[in-house]
Amino acid sequence: MTKNERNYMEMTFPSNEDNGIFASYVVRAFATQLGATIDELSDINTVVREAVTNVIAHAYPDTVGKVSVRATIFDDNVIEIKVRDWGCGIENVEKARQPLFSTAVDRTGMGFTIMESFMDSVKVRSKPDKGTTVTMRRRISAKKIGQK
Repeated sequence: MTKNERNYMEMTFPSNEDNGIFASYVVRAFATQLGATIDELSDINTVVREAVTNVIAHAYPDTVGKVSVRATIFDDNVIEIKVRDWGCGIENVEKARQPLFSTAVDRTGMGFTIMESFMDSVKVRSKPDKGTTVTMRRRISAKKIGQK
């Protein structure tokens, strides 16, 4: 851990549909140590599920691959969530971040828009045939349980 990291968790799992829900619940439970409100926890649940669902739909469209989720809590009551895959990557990140754009027929194209609406910042790094990392950060307004 770095100097300003208070805690972190990391998990890696196959990119199957059931694990999107699993990952979102694990990160939401991890965030409770920040004293997050129910709304903040719901937002965290939504963005993790959306990010992992994007991996399943886009990074590994015809196969099962590997997904990594790391959540870090910093001293300034910020949670950072990184969702990483080693799939096909995103050829044009700017275009992929536009509302209603999707490379999958059965998707709405709102994934990044949803993530951006619930988090303070969303960064996307991707290389074709190497994978994608989505890094999301949010300051939690509630105080840690026991803080004054």
